[in-house]
Amino acid sequence: MELLWLAASTIVIGVFGCVAWFWGSNWLLDRIYPPRGAKAGDNIRRAGQIRPWLFLGPAILFLSMYLVYPVLDSFWRSLFNSNGSSFVGLDNYVWLMGDAKFRESMVNNMMWLLVVPALSTVFGLIAAQLTDRIKWGNIGKSLIFMPMAISFVGAGVIWKFIYEYRASGETQIGLLNWIVTQFGGEPQIWLTLPVWNNLLLMIVLVWIQTGFAMVILSAALRGIPEETIEAAILDGASPLQVFFKIKVPQIMGTIAVVWTTITIVVLKVFDIVFVMTNGQWGTQVLANLMYDWMFRGTPDYGRGSAIAIVLMILVTPIMVWNIYNARKEVR
Repeated sequence: MELLWLAASTIVIGVFGCVAWFWGSNWLLDRIYPPRGAKAGDNIRRAGQIRPWLFLGPAILFLSMYLVYPVLDSFWRSLFNSNGSSFVGLDNYVWLMGDAKFRESMVNNMMWLLVVPALSTVFGLIAAQLTDRIKWGNIGKSLIFMPMAISFVGAGVIWKFIYEYRASGETQIGLLNWIVTQFGGEPQIWLTLPVWNNLLLMIVLVWIQTGFAMVILSAALRGIPEETIEAAILDGASPLQVFFKIKVPQIMGTIAVVWTTITIVVLKVFDIVFVMTNGQWGTQVLANLMYDWMFRGTPDYGRGSAIAIVLMILVTPIMVWNIYNARKEVR
């Protein structure tokens, strides 16, 4: 009950704090530059230049506190030893280049980047096209989108049960091993099988992100002018030709935005790996490796921060390109 009251009071204070800030700051601005009198024109112009910053100010402040400062602090920490007592320069980055686990994480992250965005976007596009053509399409969309409402940790737990292993002869509670045994096969410890375990982890994120891709691409498909589709049909184009030669080219910008958005999620993947394998059996990824160095055993803040900076460097170009394409779509 105490936590409930704390959460409720935080919401109330936050909402009323925002209202008080916007009302109070605008009231003070109108007193400093009153919209009347001999200088009313100049005052209105100056107040109009300042007023947007009253709205942006708190957001910029909090973004600086929670985004900009942590990045600078992480970079500074990456230049020091494990407990921050002595300056080591770029030694932590040199160590990264020779660390086997870091190389494993980079290879695995590349595998995730190749598989997850591609499958999520393709399945999302197929689902968007099919659900728009059937009567119960909205129900289908709801079911496909539902995994988006599940946290990555929750999804990891669900799929860990699907891959669960019991010794041969015992009742299999894992769905995958139950299916295998029904066809006469032997149950497997799926999450320990090299290469396959990474693919099985990727399926979890594909399952989650397909719903996101479907919703965005469905909106894009509905925005295609009907005239172009009708003209293609009158010219004798088949449904597949209409889809691949008329619809897909017209939504390539949206497909690129969806692809890159999922790519950013993939680069930061942590929860699924942490819950299902904890980076064991060759499934380590960058975010989980960073967590291991920062918070497990004897923490090494220098090396953990170096991994965090590498991860940020990998994400930033994709994020900038994504924002550029999203803005281009709006124009």
